[in-house]
Amino acid sequence: MSTKSPHIPDHESVKPEGLFDRLIQFSIHNAIWVMLFVAAWIAIGIYSYQKLPIDAVPDITNTQVQINTSANGFTALEMEQRITYPIENAMSGMPKMEQTRSISRYGLSQVTIIFEDGTDIYWARQLINQRLQEAMGEMPEDVQPNMSPISTGLGEIYQWVIKAEPNAKKPDGTPYSAMDLREIQDWIVRPQLQRVKGVAEINSIGGFNKTYVVAPDLNRLQQLQIPLSDLQTALTENNENRGAGYIEKNGQQLTVRVPHSIVNKTFLSFIFNGLFSC
Repeated sequence: MSTKSPHIPDHESVKPEGLFDRLIQFSIHNAIWVMLFVAAWIAIGIYSYQKLPIDAVPDITNTQVQINTSANGFTALEMEQRITYPIENAMSGMPKMEQTRSISRYGLSQVTIIFEDGTDIYWARQLINQRLQEAMGEMPEDVQPNMSPISTGLGEIYQWVIKAEPNAKKPDGTPYSAMDLREIQDWIVRPQLQRVKGVAEINSIGGFNKTYVVAPDLNRLQQLQIPLSDLQTALTENNENRGAGYIEKNGQQLTVRVPHSIVNKTFLSFIFNGLFSC
């Protein structure tokens, strides 16, 4: 009784049928080149990994421009009707614009214009600035909209509130008012935070800006025969500092100036006394 051993075909005589089989056959016959190719890609991967920027919150912001407008005393509804809507209406129909978003708060309007990816940000800001000049004609005269600096859309990262401790007093013994807290925000907190690296802009909301309001008695002005324009001119011309040259003395140069900025109510009374005595 004889037995026949099974015939094992030579792998070189077997023709690969599929693409994957051809790839395996090519790798077997060119093992050295395949190893070098894989090693090269590993080296490239290690080098790229070392240069890869890593961020906890990666910036995936599209091309956008924000327009911020402050108007003290305006309610959210007034901000929407008198400021936000005119800006959005002026921005409609711009080339490469995808959409607009807006937020109207008490005393603050923020309109965000989003453009197509790849749009030049400086070109977009120039176009918005042209449209913004047209929109300002429909807004209150004392309102000035401003474009925010070029930054990421994730820019508004922190909000804070300034409060006075209970029973806290100022050096003169009076309690802190909303105007005092706004002054602390604008002149102490804000300048220091603007020096922090990466901070592009700080927006102040709430409180009261320190202003002097002059409410003339028109009947009294008429009795004194003083036009209202004279009162406005006196306030304008007496609210600026003026230079008066310099004096050289003992080898030193002393600058002479005339301070005329309105710093308190007493200074206003001097202006009115001079106006009425004319």
